[in-house]
This record gives sequence, structure tokens and C-alpha cells, in this order.
Amino acid sequence: MKVNLCLKCQEKAVYHRKYSGEKLCSNCFNNSLIEKTRKTISKYKMINYGDKVAIGVSGGKDSLALLDILIKIKEYKDFELIAITIDEGIANYREEAIEIALNAASKVGVKQVVLSFKELFNFGLDEALINRKENKITSCAICGPLRRRAIEIGAKKVGANIIATGHNLDDILQSFMINLFSGDVYRIKAGDPRKEAKKEFMIRRIKPFMEIYETEIAFYSFLNELRFQTLECPHMNEGIRTEIRNSLDNFENKHSGIKLSLMKSMFEICENIKLNPKQLQSCNICGYNSSSNPCSTCKTVEHISELTRSSSLENT
Repeated sequence: MKVNLCLKCQEKAVYHRKYSGEKLCSNCFNNSLIEKTRKTISKYKMINYGDKVAIGVSGGKDSLALLDILIKIKEYKDFELIAITIDEGIANYREEAIEIALNAASKVGVKQVVLSFKELFNFGLDEALINRKENKITSCAICGPLRRRAIEIGAKKVGANIIATGHNLDDILQSFMINLFSGDVYRIKAGDPRKEAKKEFMIRRIKPFMEIYETEIAFYSFLNELRFQTLECPHMNEGIRTEIRNSLDNFENKHSGIKLSLMKSMFEICENIKLNPKQLQSCNICGYNSSSNPCSTCKTVEHISELTRSSSLENT
């Protein structure tokens, strides 16, 4: 019986990277993912000497793999890591993830800050969803801006100048397609992960996994026995993202490398959108920099608060 051998060292291969034709053993696969991440960080100047990096650690495979790899890269590039974990307030879901995140950070000796929607915004996601009317606003539309702000608050609290998240190639393409279908040209341009690493925000945001397939991150987590939450968010199928994810996966299965081609197209489109960037201004409510005033976070909080007040009046 023919044994597939690693392209690099001739040991037994355990992974076939279809888009490149590479067959890799476990050690060479691990090294390739670490090197891919390192090159992305270097190419887009994401992390410099002495930076203080707040990494969003949710308890999922992507954030835990990023934590693991950044710890290894940190041996050769001197920067500080602090883990930020957010409790969105989703019953029977977030409890396990938070426990996993706490254990992972403790295991590698990384300081961790845990913040909740409840303490920051006065309601958890479950409470917010109870009061929304006829599902006109999806759970992701509520959770997204609040979670981004919560991580930013955590990063500011620990004095970080960079926020790192585990968003991978698939995540970025899905967001691009959502914005493309909705005709939101500003969001398409603003969502370019290369530019995001250079934005003049108070705290820069970086996505070191932006050029790596989700399947490769999952395999890395498996090979390295990283314990992560496998339970999916109970609200994940409310929006169009899941349909887009499935469609892109089907395309990739039939045409290996098509996601990488789509990413190149996304970059071309972003570069050719001739729009002046929206000027950042200080939100009158929270004081954070935003392209709108009030900012999207404060608008979301006020909207949910108003729905809660209306619901209370109806029940009296």
C-alpha cells in the first residue's frame, strides 16, 4: 500500500493542502502554520518590538490557536500578550467557553481580563433578544458592535495598543460577501484587513490569521490537542452568514484555491473603491472615536434599552 510522504521531510504525511498540492507531516504542518502567521504579521507590520497586544480569547478554536501561535512567535519577537474574554450573556453556551478560555490563558501564563455585556451595557444578549420586535434586528447585529466595544474597553483597561483577533480567511471572505450583497461600499473598503492593521484608531486591530483557511486552523488545534468549545452559538443561523459560508465551502471543495482567488479579488476591489474615508469623531455619549455620532455601539445600546422600556410598560 502506498504511503503518502511529507513533501518537506519524507515522514508520513497527515495533511493534504489541496490548493497547493503539499502533503505534510504533523510537525511540518504545524511549522507551516506558525510561519504563515509570522509572515502575515511581518508583511503588514502588525506587531512591533515592545507592543502590548490584547488578544480576544473566546474559547473557540481560532482564538485558542492564535494564542498558542503568538506565544511561540513571541519567543523571537519581543511583545506583551494579555487575553481579553467577553461574556456576552448566552445561557448554556458561554459558561463552558469562558472556563476553557480561563484555563488556556492560565496554562501559558498570560494575564487575562474577563468582562461581560451585563456589567458594561446593563444587559446580556439573552435579555436583549427577549425584547426585540419580530426579529427585525438579528442577534449578530446586536452582539457584533457590543463585543467589539467590550474588547476595546478591555484592551484600554490593560494599556494595550493592539487588539488581535482570530478572524481567519473564511471569516473575512464571508464579511466581504455580506457587505457586497448589501451594497455597503464603505463597509467593503473599511473591512480590508490590511488597512485595519494601519488605521489611526486609539487601538489598532490586527487579524494574523487573515490568510489562513479555517480548516487548517481546526486541524492545527486538533494536532496540538488544544481544548476548545465545539458547541456552536445557538443564534448563528439567524443571518445570511451561514448560507454564504456553506456556499464558499462548496466552491472550495469543487475548485481548490478559489477562496484565495476571491481574497485577491477582494483586495483589488478595495483598492479601486475611490471613496474618501469617513472622518473619525468623538461619540457624544461614550467618547470613543467613531465614523458616526452617536457611534454604532451607543445606538445599539439605546435601541435595546428603548425596547426594554417599551416591553416593561406593556407588561404593567
